[in-house]
Amino acid sequence: MQILKRITLIIIILVIVAFVFRGWIFRHMVTYKSFGLREEYTITDPTFKNLVAGHVASQDLMDITAIINSSLSLTSKQLHFTASDNELDPNQLVKSRTAHCVGYANFFATVCNSLIQKQNLSDEWKATARIGHLYLFGTDIHVYFKTSFFKDHDFVTLENKTSGEVLAVDPTLHDYSGIRLVRYRSE
Repeated sequence: MQILKRITLIIIILVIVAFVFRGWIFRHMVTYKSFGLREEYTITDPTFKNLVAGHVASQDLMDITAIINSSLSLTSKQLHFTASDNELDPNQLVKSRTAHCVGYANFFATVCNSLIQKQNLSDEWKATARIGHLYLFGTDIHVYFKTSFFKDHDFVTLENKTSGEVLAVDPTLHDYSGIRLVRYRSE
């Protein structure tokens, strides 16, 4: 009986540690590589403009980390994942509220670029929606799936134009796991 309690305690501790360090663990297991870019969108829909303005009205956005966090929060609140075909334009996603990884990336990048512009950081930062593959311990996982749904995955990079620093974000992953940054390797 004593050994069963110890095993249970060890399992509970491992689960808690895995949960707390899930981002670090994920970044050490999975790498994102891009092979293309998505269309860049701007906010044209008045509802979308009001949504972004209302979301950040009480926030003091000063740096790129705050912009990423605010954009992830709004994206998660606004969108719900679906595997079916749907709109890719963020101005339409405000109405439909359902998206797959392409819509999530487009919506997030559009919100980021809007907030970057609002904070007068456009000369320094730019968010770009990308098409890519995920590599688990260096192995492309997309070759193991036969459906067109898993042929690629969309994510977003934020590049500092002056320093060359690149931050990568997967808004779909964040919506389900809370992981903010992912590991990105450019090729």
